[in-house]
Amino acid sequence: MKIATFNINGIKARIDALTGWLTESQPDVACLQEIKSVDENFPRQHFEDMGYTVETHGQKSFNGVAILSRLPLEDVTRGLPGDDGDEQARWIEATVMGEKPIRVCGLYLPNGNPAPGPKYDYKLAWMKRLKARAQALLIAEEPAIMCGDYNIIPQDEDAARPEAWRDDALAMQPSREAFREILNLGFTDAFRARTQGPGHYTFWDYQANAFDRNDGIRIDHHLLTPQAADLLNDCWIEAAVRGREKPSDHVPIWIDLAA
Repeated sequence: MKIATFNINGIKARIDALTGWLTESQPDVACLQEIKSVDENFPRQHFEDMGYTVETHGQKSFNGVAILSRLPLEDVTRGLPGDDGDEQARWIEATVMGEKPIRVCGLYLPNGNPAPGPKYDYKLAWMKRLKARAQALLIAEEPAIMCGDYNIIPQDEDAARPEAWRDDALAMQPSREAFREILNLGFTDAFRARTQGPGHYTFWDYQANAFDRNDGIRIDHHLLTPQAADLLNDCWIEAAVRGREKPSDHVPIWIDLAA
């Protein structure tokens, strides 16, 4: 089972690019972030005609997540537990019914800037709720992944210019510590399980020819429960997508599971 996570930066602006990528790359499951669309305006029929089951958790103009799957989806839930008053659409999960069922959680973690401030407080509070959901996934002792745009640069090697991010919410120490707390529960960072060293990024700013200079950061991640990690065949970043016409500022990152 090949699963990709991809922050598309707006379904309206990126539908042609997304369609071309889906046609060429053929993921079994695609978890999308920043669809920037309410559910009723998402082009569901377009992707259903391509053979995908479509589940969305949308929001007008901002945020929004979706799961597109060639395999059946069961037990779809929307919204990260722990705060009934949170109106931001940042979490969706479903069980993908492959040869081995996989619980797939797609997320768009808050950016948190400017930091310090209310937005950073929200980011850290959201990560506490994420940790609680991660603990519940571990207790279930089933294959599960949490994938998406984490807006976290885990280590300095995950940025081309780490010094430029020192005071940014994506790399501040509390952000990194919250991410490590989740990993230390027993999750595997799929990319780092397969590839070590600097120079591997999933996001490049639109400004200053960042992609051409490879001035990027790695902020899109697949975190796997032990049962999912046992199924991991490979993980890779599809960086070339960033060089295409009207690209997102993110690129897909893939896992291949024996499921």
